[in-house]
Amino acid sequence: MTDDKDVLRDVWFGRIPTCFTLYQDEITEREAEPYYLLLPRVSYLPLVTDKVKKHFQKVMRQEDISEIWFEYEGTPLKWHYPIGLLFDLLASNTALPWNITVHFKSFPEKDLLHCPSKDTVEAHFMSCMKEADALKHKSQVINEMQKKDHKQLWMGLQNDKFDQFWAINRKLMEYPAEDNGFRYIPFRIYQATTERPFIQKLFRPVAADGQLHTLGDLLKEVCPSVITPEDGVKKNQIMIHGIEPMLETPLQWLSEHLSYPDNFLHISIIPQPTD
Repeated sequence: MTDDKDVLRDVWFGRIPTCFTLYQDEITEREAEPYYLLLPRVSYLPLVTDKVKKHFQKVMRQEDISEIWFEYEGTPLKWHYPIGLLFDLLASNTALPWNITVHFKSFPEKDLLHCPSKDTVEAHFMSCMKEADALKHKSQVINEMQKKDHKQLWMGLQNDKFDQFWAINRKLMEYPAEDNGFRYIPFRIYQATTERPFIQKLFRPVAADGQLHTLGDLLKEVCPSVITPEDGVKKNQIMIHGIEPMLETPLQWLSEHLSYPDNFLHISIIPQPTD
């Protein structure tokens, strides 16, 4: 892995200023003040919202509280998507802070999975990591790790410990020198304008002739209309971690440096702002 540790650090410490407001129809005993928080992009909502939950529960009666869930402008927020992905997909061209509404009732069963505890998040996170390593190394790296290594990855993410996480995660980013990259790149492409959850296919980082595949090559293969609109006018932004990487960027480099902790590149395709 090339040594661009500053990039890894910048990605890990990315934050989104957020204002949480209680939904107006929730029953409270006194007025609920909004709650402000810097949300870590690489984390998941259930891992970082304990304080939000406590803050609003203080003004509510116990019988009015059931499972907490969040929404932004009418869209329930999927807790199993990383926070940065949710923001890029739904709110990246809006003014900060990000305004999230908090609910304690009417859980949207059709839109969200239940999240009874942080163990549920851990199970989801580890299953994504295993899937990513199956694509990158035929699962060899993750399977050779001990249980305590898996735990260290999880605790590093949960407790926001960059060094603790990367001490283990760097092994998942290595590959034999003669290969020039991973077997396949773990990626998911999300489009704000479609109902389909995401696109995921097998895609190699290196072409048959030895050339490195780029982000542009991936998009041409998987969703060509995004790259070359019929009328030639750019209609979309391609976002990873809140930035628009150049389409010439090698996919292998992106996978090593801009993947989320679950080892996937989560790529958002959103409409180009019109203003």
